[in-house]
Amino acid sequence: MIVDWMEVSGNVVAITGGATGIGLALAQRFASLGNRVLICGRREYKLQEAAARLPGVTSIQCDISKSADRESLWRAASELGVNVLINNAGIQRGIDLKNGLDDMLSGEDEIETNLTAQVRLTASFIPMLMGRETAAIVNVSSGLAIVPLARFPLYCATKAAMHSFSISLRQQLSPTRIKVFELLPPTVYDTELKGEPMKRTEWSLSAAEVADAAMTGIAEDRYEIAVGGVAKWLSATKEERDGIFSGMNR
Repeated sequence: MIVDWMEVSGNVVAITGGATGIGLALAQRFASLGNRVLICGRREYKLQEAAARLPGVTSIQCDISKSADRESLWRAASELGVNVLINNAGIQRGIDLKNGLDDMLSGEDEIETNLTAQVRLTASFIPMLMGRETAAIVNVSSGLAIVPLARFPLYCATKAAMHSFSISLRQQLSPTRIKVFELLPPTVYDTELKGEPMKRTEWSLSAAEVADAAMTGIAEDRYEIAVGGVAKWLSATKEERDGIFSGMNR
């Protein structure tokens, strides 16, 4: 297994969902450390706003749930020499499964965006990343991968799947130079995960705080970067997690 230290400067970084929230905060941190950054997002006006705040950052309009857009992102990343892929794009919807298919079909496909597209994008990037001297994949999952909120059943399920995928991917890539990190944030109050800013609570953190924790974790080669109270969830017993779940879902 190759264990070369992962540097947080001198990279070329591609960030999906990089125009807002955690993605934008990560773009700011990486850019400030002398990395070249490519961000993608679905909304052109948000990309323009981000570009105005981050001179020198490259942007591309991209909906990762669309195969053609993923191919465009891959081409742009290949031309720039990307060696770090951050899978950050995601959507979150409240779904009442007692309504059958009605709620599921009334909005965007979380399974496609949060899981299927990210797995396919990652697989397409791996051969390119294997050719880099150093490389990394950072999967942004969630504390809800560990303890779910029942009102967001598909979101939590996709994040749990990305948690499992990250573990398997890390094992498969262990003989290579590609490091696999997973970022597990708590609720982030200044993101637009649900299409609008979230409400701030005593348990939530800002996107900037999550990005700071991510940079520290990557620099320290901590492959599971659990932020805030999520760290306790990872080490909790099943009985303790059941208690947390009960409290969260009252």
